[in-house]
Amino acid sequence: MNSHTPISIVLVDNHPLVLEGLRAILETYDHIRVVGTAAAVPRGLEISAAQMPDIVLLDINMPQISGIDAIELFKNVAPSTKILMLSMHDSREYISASVVRGASGYILKDVPNEEIVEAIETVAAGGSYFSTGVSDVLMQRRQRGDQDPLPITAREREILALLAAGRSNRDIAQSLRISEATAETHRKKIKKKLGIATTAGLVRFAIDNGLASPEADIPTTG
Repeated sequence: MNSHTPISIVLVDNHPLVLEGLRAILETYDHIRVVGTAAAVPRGLEISAAQMPDIVLLDINMPQISGIDAIELFKNVAPSTKILMLSMHDSREYISASVVRGASGYILKDVPNEEIVEAIETVAAGGSYFSTGVSDVLMQRRQRGDQDPLPITAREREILALLAAGRSNRDIAQSLRISEATAETHRKKIKKKLGIATTAGLVRFAIDNGLASPEADIPTTG
């Protein structure tokens, strides 16, 4: 994205005060442009399909269609648009489900305005952003080790962690002293076992299951 082009955003939240408050805050920043607001997911989808915004800032608790279920719908109508979840809840289930569905970030509604802007800037630049409270929840899960047993071997977990860190087959092969062909075979087996078709999906899974940092960059393709 051109650094001189404002970041275009569609706001989707069913609380009018929150919606207008967010719009008022974001419109004070010259590098951010609110191109539409919606109080329900269907209207948000219409606006996003027409505007193709850089980011949809999406509330989790929406009528008709939940924010989590809506992530894939927004991805379908505006494939290049990044989804940034906004919620009052730091529930691990909500956070994990959002990441797995394809959200690029998750921030809590009680964070300072500056953090919302920082999240928008980070996600617009292709990164992922999780507010402090959210990162704490994910890290607690990793530290407690309370996730369900993963259907992959210890070596496959090691490779998945390297993939999530952005390592190529060649890098993985060199790190683990295996051939590139073997690294690729492991990658395919991991995808098959987990039922995940893309590298981006593997990264999300790794974050969700404590095998990668919540701040890991999620690829936009592949």
